[in-house]
Amino acid sequence: MVSRRVVFGGGLASLALAGCGGQQPVARRGGDVYIDHPPTGPTGLDAVIDISHGVAVSDFGAIRRSGILGLIHKATEGGDWVDQSYAIRRPQAEQAGLLWGAYHFGTRQYSGSDQAMSFLSVARPGPSTLIALDLEPNDGNPRNTMTLAQAEVFVQVVRQQTGRLPLLYTHPQWANGQKYGRRGLSLGQPIQPGSLLAQCDLWLADYREQPDIPWAWADRGWKLWQYAANQTATDVAYGSHARAVAGVAYCDRNLFNGDANALYRFWNSRPRS
Repeated sequence: MVSRRVVFGGGLASLALAGCGGQQPVARRGGDVYIDHPPTGPTGLDAVIDISHGVAVSDFGAIRRSGILGLIHKATEGGDWVDQSYAIRRPQAEQAGLLWGAYHFGTRQYSGSDQAMSFLSVARPGPSTLIALDLEPNDGNPRNTMTLAQAEVFVQVVRQQTGRLPLLYTHPQWANGQKYGRRGLSLGQPIQPGSLLAQCDLWLADYREQPDIPWAWADRGWKLWQYAANQTATDVAYGSHARAVAGVAYCDRNLFNGDANALYRFWNSRPRS
């Protein structure tokens, strides 16, 4: 999540400014920020960011005043790496009124069970802590990419320990078993509809104007859509009319498939398995 930066010809910003009849691509409803996509694109609540230790944070209050409601922070990677910023930033973010979430970057080095227990020991999720598994190719170390079987065990253990399923963060091609990333890696087979992983709500990473839905979620769609990565105040997705996030050097931006009330219900009342 941290190192991705994708730029498309024409880009998200140019598309948002074009084809909108001269109207601003952002509509403000009840103080929250919505992205008004082109007619063929999704619309959602632009109120969730995700970051890790590598992102400098100067003011969580400024993040909240920027219209952000929820923040998902990296907690762990593999079975032996801990994001030291997680525990420090959590009380600061919650005091600022932000919903708090934790994600784990999956690898192959340790079993899915060991990774799940490591994640839970660091994330210390409460009833209102969103939890997520980041399942994607490890381009920096391809042989250390989490397998499909490891991901299933990770989710199973998290469900056993917490009584709920994590979100699954993934890319359409990766989830569909296709080659993806700089090295053309693959899960080997697609995530199957009805499988344990497919029961998780989808946190989709796709930086195109119209995201693809993986086959396993064709009937449900995405719950969160990461539409831009590493956004800065001088490089705001969807053009100058979109509001940058103050208080943070850069961040990944996510749409929630619903309004603010639905976001709070979703975050604070995670579905039981």
